[in-house]
Amino acid sequence: MKQYFEEEGMKKQFKIHSIIAGILLLIAGILSIFLPTVTSLTISFLLGWLLVISGIISGYHVIKSYNTKWISWLKPFMLFVVGMLMLFYPLQGIAAVSLLLILYFLIDAFAGIVFGIEWSPLKGWGLMIFNGVLSLVLAIIFIVGWPFSSIWYVGLLVGVSLLFDGATILMLGINIHKNF
Repeated sequence: MKQYFEEEGMKKQFKIHSIIAGILLLIAGILSIFLPTVTSLTISFLLGWLLVISGIISGYHVIKSYNTKWISWLKPFMLFVVGMLMLFYPLQGIAAVSLLLILYFLIDAFAGIVFGIEWSPLKGWGLMIFNGVLSLVLAIIFIVGWPFSSIWYVGLLVGVSLLFDGATILMLGINIHKNF
């Protein structure tokens, strides 16, 4: 890491971009925390539309590739149907998304802890490890409350994660000159 920041211009760029990204993530996290149901439904609808559009695009490809085998329609069909189910049954879609978020928080926990250990003993490394431990706690909370509280858990926990990600990146940007 140290050789990357040997040039003064790189430190300044890192600082500016880290502060901007950190503030934007903090704002996104705060909005998600105060509007968890809206965030959860937005995630479900966005994912539903992405899947529907992907199914249509995949179907277009199958038609244009003149593939007459029925198996070639399996992926476009599944994408379209799962997307439509998420659009028409958003609460069940949120429960499914919450399972994916459990996986995300477990991976985020691992990455945060490993990244924090890698940056040790530079300023901010403890916050990275704390962020990783927080993600692990969020994953456990998700597992215990699933699926009944998914409607507000998804938005709330994504918000908390974004808030701490933003704080971590912001602190790294602010302290870059102290670290190197």
